[in-house]
Amino acid sequence: MAKKVVGYVKLQVPAGKANPSPPIGPALGQRGLNIMEFCKAFNAQTQSYEPGTPLPVVITAYGDRTFSFIIKLPPVSYYLKQAAKITKGAADTGRGAKVGQVTMSQVREIAEKKLKDLNVDNVDAASQMIVGSARSMGLEVVQ
Repeated sequence: MAKKVVGYVKLQVPAGKANPSPPIGPALGQRGLNIMEFCKAFNAQTQSYEPGTPLPVVITAYGDRTFSFIIKLPPVSYYLKQAAKITKGAADTGRGAKVGQVTMSQVREIAEKKLKDLNVDNVDAASQMIVGSARSMGLEVVQ
């Protein structure tokens, strides 16, 4: 018989740097889950990523106080910042202040990586979503 799901916890945790401090500790503690067990398992699974890479994680809490988790790919903004070689997006977008630029080939490469996490059917639609994200970050998209 399947375990009873009591809830989901969605967090964004840096790869290899999960610890019991906020936001992880309070989020898991209120569900009665073993915080250190999650931290050890998460850090072990994220060793292949560059340390500090932000990773969205969805933790499923069960009625018997056990859990399982799914690690997703880093956000599109992380990939765009890497491609443009910047550390931060524009403070106020839409005012003509461009902080960097990315090429359409870089956008397409990001779209191919993120396709399974996005709510689209093909790479072209995913590319258009990523172009929108790039523009909202203050990046110029060039051919």
